Order: sequence, then structure tokens, then C-alpha cells
Amino acid sequence: MKVGIAYITESDAHKSGQSVARAAMAEGGIAQADLVVAFCTSAVNHQAFYKGLREVVGDVPPIIGGSAIGVITHNGLSYEGTSAGVMIIESEGVAFDVQSVGDLQRDAETTGRSLAEQLDKDLAARLLLIFYDSIRRPASSDNPPIMNPSPPLIKGIESAHPEEIPIYGAGLLGGFDFSPTYQFCGHHIAQQSVVGLSISGDIRLYARIMHGCTPQDGIYHTITRSEGAVVYEVDERPIVDWIDEMYGHQEWQHQMPVKRLTIGVNHGEKFGEFNENNFVNRLIAGVLPNRDGIILFEPDLSEGTEVLFMLRDADAMIRSAKSNTTELIEEITADGAHPLVAFYMDCAGRASHYSETLTEEADQVIAGLNKHNIPLFGFYSGVEVAPLMGKSRGLDWTSVLLILAD
Repeated sequence: MKVGIAYITESDAHKSGQSVARAAMAEGGIAQADLVVAFCTSAVNHQAFYKGLREVVGDVPPIIGGSAIGVITHNGLSYEGTSAGVMIIESEGVAFDVQSVGDLQRDAETTGRSLAEQLDKDLAARLLLIFYDSIRRPASSDNPPIMNPSPPLIKGIESAHPEEIPIYGAGLLGGFDFSPTYQFCGHHIAQQSVVGLSISGDIRLYARIMHGCTPQDGIYHTITRSEGAVVYEVDERPIVDWIDEMYGHQEWQHQMPVKRLTIGVNHGEKFGEFNENNFVNRLIAGVLPNRDGIILFEPDLSEGTEVLFMLRDADAMIRSAKSNTTELIEEITADGAHPLVAFYMDCAGRASHYSETLTEEADQVIAGLNKHNIPLFGFYSGVEVAPLMGKSRGLDWTSVLLILAD
């Protein structure tokens, strides 16, 4: 398998697509592209960028990806202005099956099932990679965004897809303002869509989830009133009042999403030493206009769920990225495998611009991979999807590192 990766900041979107595709093919020594994975920020005209890509790679290879806050490569990262990046693969012993389905906003579970039904079941897939539109309704000056939920999408896929095949992927964002996104769906551009890439062949998959939240006080609370992605009460008390007291003011109510506080669910043992790998943390997208509840990124925290208030910990985030990258490479080395390419899906909130850190968390991953000359391509996302505690889940404020090896 040959891989070429490049990124660019070019104001002319058409020229950007042409230039970045040529650079990636040159880097990988690629004669014929079999798969193109491309992302660009909302400042880039997606149609013109896609056209530029097509003029270089031709009409045959599927192009998947779409909107992103920014791109990440082994040569650096960028999420300012007109950033765009591409990974081009020439397949040798690896097969790709790309399918897509629209109308995600109507019924995520049905959309997921339709996607899985279209995928080639005869391929001995090693993993399924999905990219989907995170935004069901964009944010406005008065209302937080409404997100397309990942749990029913994953449930739909699993209902018609072999359970032993892990599902990874991400919900796409085009900007920190939660503006509408576009998806590159193989051979067309769409919105409110999910695209799936099934990968099979003589490869091994290695993966790690990077976390970075720590308990605010370690006290468990029970959700006592909720509806979908909205939580109204915790321990029979308005959740907005709880959070007002934690902050000591109401300024947090103007943040979309809330910057420091998340809601965590422990899927492991509730007592004993804190283990970040057992937690799924839900970002707070914002407060309802009448201030009687909060909207979460995902609708899976129902009444009766025990939760912890969690704080985003910048130091823990950077430590997690560094240690997990190192440990994953050590695992590959111990297996006697040869890494081919790394793919990184990183929550946009972890970028230093938003997390207000002095260093980029993704730089820890870049440095660790560069020590071993492992090519890297990635992007900043809204929601990350990966197996955790034996089940594929949508994750918030995490990053997911995949390495394909032979």
C-alpha cells in the first residue's frame, strides 16, 4: 500500500484541490489513486476544492471526507483560514468499499441501517470507518446547535452489519460556530449524509482513545428529568442551578459549547482509582433559551443515569495523547508488525485555540509518530466514534488514533 499525504492553506479552492492532490501523489510515489480522504475548513469552497481534486486523481477513485475545523499531518497542522488536506492511497492487497446515505436528520437509525445494507458483506472487513454530518440544526445567537446523534446511527449500522467488525469515525464540523457542513460521499458532495468506508485485506488495525477529563468532585448524581439531548434536572434539582453554583456565576451560560465542564458516565467500576478509559464524557452544547435545561452533544443520558460532573484537564489531555501514542507504537513493535499509516480524529475542542493551552495536543501525536517515520493524516472533528468497553460509541472531547499495519 502506498500512501501520500499533504496539506495546504490556499485561498483559491480550485487551485488548492489541484495542488494538494499533486503534492500527496508525489510524496507517496502514487501512479493511480484508489482512495482519496480529504478535509477542508468552512472557509474553503467545497465544490471548487472537490473539482480540483478530481482533475488530478481522475473520475474513478472515491473521495470521502468533507468539512473539518482543520487538518493534521506528520508535517504539521492547521485550522486557520483556508486549510485543506488530503491522504491518497494506492492499494496493494487492501480493498475499499465506499457507500453513502442521505437524510440523516430524519432518522439516524434508518440511515445507519441503510448504509450497512449497501456495504459489501462478502469482503472480510477489518474495520468500518464512518464520517457523518454532525449538525442537524446550526447554532444561532439565541440557541445552541442541535446535533445529529451517533447512538441511533451506530445502532442502525450494527443491526445490519457484522458485530465483530469495529466501527470508527467522526461527526464532521466546519467551524467553531457550528455552521452547516458538507460531506464528500465517494462521487458526490452532500449534506445530512453519512459515508462509510469498509477496509479489508492483509492489514492489522491498532487503535487508542485519548481522553483528558477528570472528575470535578467525584460525587455521583442521578439524572431525574431529561428528554432526548436535553437534561433538565439532576437529583431532582434544576441542572442549571447546579452548574451556576459550581462556577459561582452565570457567565458559562453564554458559552456554546461550555468550555470547561462536561457530563461523564463511568462504564467501569464506580469505586477505586480513577480510570479515564472507562469514561464517556458528554459536551454541553449550551443552555436552553429559557435557561431551564442544558443541551448535550448526544441524546443518550436518560433519566436514571448516574453521572459525574467532569472538568476538561489540559495537562491530562496532553499526557494522554503522549502516553497513548507511545504505548500504541510499542504494541505494534512487540507484535512484529510494520506500521503503514496513522489516521487521527481529534475533537476540535482540544485544539489550543479553543482549549486555551500553550501547546497543541496533536503535536504530541505528531512527534511520537515522526520518531518512527509513520505518516499521519487527521482532522479536527465534532464527535469521535470508537469502541470503548466492548461497544462502539460516540465520544466527546477525545481523540482517536488508528494505525494500519502489515
